This record gives sequence, C-alpha cells and structure tokens, in this order.
Amino acid sequence: MKLLRYGPPGAERPGLLDGQGVLRDLSMLLPDLGPAQLNPRTLSALAALDAARLPPVEGAPRLGCPVGGVGKIVCVGLNYADHAREAGLQPPAEPVLFMKAVTALSGPNDPVRIPPGAAKTDWEVELGIVIGTRARQVTEAQALDHVAGYVLANDVSERAWQMERGGQWDKGKSFDTFAPVGPWLVTADEVPDPHAIALWLEVNGRRMQDGSTRDFIFGVPTVVSYISQCMTLEPGDLILTGTPAGVGLGQKPAPQFLKPGDVVRLGGAGLGEQTLSCVAG
Repeated sequence: MKLLRYGPPGAERPGLLDGQGVLRDLSMLLPDLGPAQLNPRTLSALAALDAARLPPVEGAPRLGCPVGGVGKIVCVGLNYADHAREAGLQPPAEPVLFMKAVTALSGPNDPVRIPPGAAKTDWEVELGIVIGTRARQVTEAQALDHVAGYVLANDVSERAWQMERGGQWDKGKSFDTFAPVGPWLVTADEVPDPHAIALWLEVNGRRMQDGSTRDFIFGVPTVVSYISQCMTLEPGDLILTGTPAGVGLGQKPAPQFLKPGDVVRLGGAGLGEQTLSCVAG
C-alpha cells in the first residue's frame, strides 16, 4: 500500500493512493496514520480493504509527512562510500549516527526555508525507514520484522552549522523544513528488496545525484539492529539511511549550495517524487 496524509499543516487526514493513482480518504476508519496505526494487524486490515469503496479526495490537496507523531529521526551518515569520498572522509567501520529534530519535518512539496545567514544549505536524497513495532536490541535477522515501510526523504543540511559551529551535526540538520518526507509511506510488503532502490535528485533541472541503495555500506537490517542496540526504536520512528554522492558540498571545481528561488526535485523508484521550492526563511 501507499499510505499518506493530506490537508493543511497540523490538520492532515489519513489516506491511501489506490492502484489507479486516486487518493482515497481513510479518516472514517482511522484518526491518523501514526504510531498506533503502524502495527502489522492494522496494516493487514488496511491491505484487505476494497480501495474502490473508499471516498475519493477531490482536487489536489497538500500532502504532509506520511507519518504523524514521529517520535525521533535517527540518521546514518556516510553510508555510501562514494559520498564519504566526496566529503574527504574514509568510509566508516560502523554506522555513524546523528539526530534530526522532529520539528524539521515537512511535506514532500512544502517550501524549504533557508534560514537567515545560511550560505551552505545542501541537499541529500535518502531512503527512509519507518518503524512499525518496538525494536530493542534486535538482531539483524529480526530487524525487518520491525519495519512498517519506507519513504522518500531529503536530509537538507546547512553545512556551516553542521561542520563549522562546534562539531555538532544535529545543529545543521534540524532547521525547520529540513526534513521533507513523502509523498507516501510504501508498506514493507511492496518493497521486496530495500537494497535495490534507485535514488535521484535534480537542482533547477540539472541531475546532481543518481545512485542506488545497492551501494549501501550498511544495509537496512544492519542499520535497524545497530541503532536498536543503543536506543529503543518505537513505532513511528524514522531512520534516514544516508545519501549517495552528488551533494552540493562535493561539487567540483567548487561546492554549490541552495539559494532562494532554486527548485529541487527528487525521487526514488516506487517511493514517488518531491518538488521543493527554496525560499528565504
């Protein structure tokens, strides 16, 4: 299934995209699509519905983050060897983790607000993992049992705040609108291999990133298991799995960063697309 949330910020309603691409309303069945609705029993019940009997949503409403009530966003840094090299770093021996504030979450087509004084705002197309059931100290063999599904995400980053303001990556990652997610949550049953997803990103029509999750250093089971050793993953938690080469910081002969007026498009095979306009924030 492709599950989503639509409507104004803070007042999103649950929905799904049917096989014909029609947005269908789920609000008569569910209060939201959040932690309480991501368990296998509820997802199985939704999958058994006749989507054609659900009311269609008219027009083209705004889409929000497809998961409500996200408790935490855990990110994996340098998870592609080519991206580590373009950043001038060695591929890590074990996953590099950092956090992104949940207040950074936004919809897949909402504007990206470049904060005042920012000069090094960057892009990162990523596969996101949505946790469906609590994962605490799980093995790699158990890890996928705790995954509700996958999302497209852009780990927008302000590199000066990330790298030049005391060494705390979280600061450059957590500005408002720096975590566009969606357009939808693709349930795990529709993603037979999360390590075979093509990812791409364009800035003003120019292809900047063109990669695939097959190039992960640490795959999805490793990442989920590793994170669960040091913190409990709860339903609705979001894991961003890293970005392939082609970010602005790595452009040659000189880095390229986002500015107001730029338009960023990104997509993932089966995960949908985002179109993000950059505005002064």
